[in-house]
Amino acid sequence: MTPPRAVLAWSGGKDSAWALHLVRQSGEAEVAGLLTALAEADGRVTLHGVPEELAAAQAAALGLPLRTMRIPSPCSDAEYAARVAAALESARADGVTHVIYGDLYLESVRPERERQAAAAGLTPLFPLWHRGTALTAEAMILGGLRARVVSVDLAKLPREFCGREYDEDFVCDLPAGVDPCGENGEFHTFCHAGPMFGSPVAFAAGAVVERDGFAWAELSAPPRCP
Repeated sequence: MTPPRAVLAWSGGKDSAWALHLVRQSGEAEVAGLLTALAEADGRVTLHGVPEELAAAQAAALGLPLRTMRIPSPCSDAEYAARVAAALESARADGVTHVIYGDLYLESVRPERERQAAAAGLTPLFPLWHRGTALTAEAMILGGLRARVVSVDLAKLPREFCGREYDEDFVCDLPAGVDPCGENGEFHTFCHAGPMFGSPVAFAAGAVVERDGFAWAELSAPPRCP
């Protein structure tokens, strides 16, 4: 039986990367592309702050086309929903029937994802749902996933956690009450290597800066050789 074609909601972080890996392993769907939300003002991945050039490099290393939707700031809920709907409907017009999300357990998030998918005539898939965040973190790290922490909510974590590798030491150092996968928005990551990639994604790490209550690790594509 031919698996359904799916687009993956791609943040570029560890959870969406691991969701891709699990779906490919299970054969539940054929992942036909990635869908990434970019800030209209600067072309960076929303919430993660990673430049579009690195998102494109991830897609190339995954062997998948990258679809993007531009999000203005400020953006009303109605405008955001309209842009998501347009992106999903475009994917459906290209033969996609399913959309994959990397959510783990937030009950407040899943119904909205399901509404978005249904409005576009797509079936949602949640391969990480209720797997347990501690077990998922362990599986990702032991499974060879590599990611850099690119943003930290300073109300929940000290600045020093930003810019670190997401590894066993990072998880062990997290304060009590902080989710090991950052599911409550404590931190976000940029996945740059692992079993889902054909090759590692090269990047250059810059300074850690603070703005709007967050610490951000500035990443960029590495300089090209002349």
